[in-house]
Amino acid sequence: KETLKRILTEPKNALVKQYKKLLAMDGIVLTVKEEALDYIVEKAIEYKLGARGLRSLVEATLKDDMFALPGSNRKRLIIDQKYVAKKLSKTLIEKIKKAS
Repeated sequence: KETLKRILTEPKNALVKQYKKLLAMDGIVLTVKEEALDYIVEKAIEYKLGARGLRSLVEATLKDDMFALPGSNRKRLIIDQKYVAKKLSKTLIEKIKKAS
């Protein structure tokens, strides 16, 4: 768990850093709470996705906002566990899991 969490945040090209930088280009401050990171890691383990699956989970969480926020009046995006759960519940993998 700790290794996956560090992959999300620590390397120079960490996923969270990439998304913060992308949103910052449009003047939007991204804050990702620890509880959200923990939830993403738990889902990666649950779905047996490992480190490579982290990108898919983060992307599924943020893709709508990446397109909707630029040009809007919002200048902050705070990601917490509830937000991630809501976004991931809409993904295909979660729908398949519920169906089985």
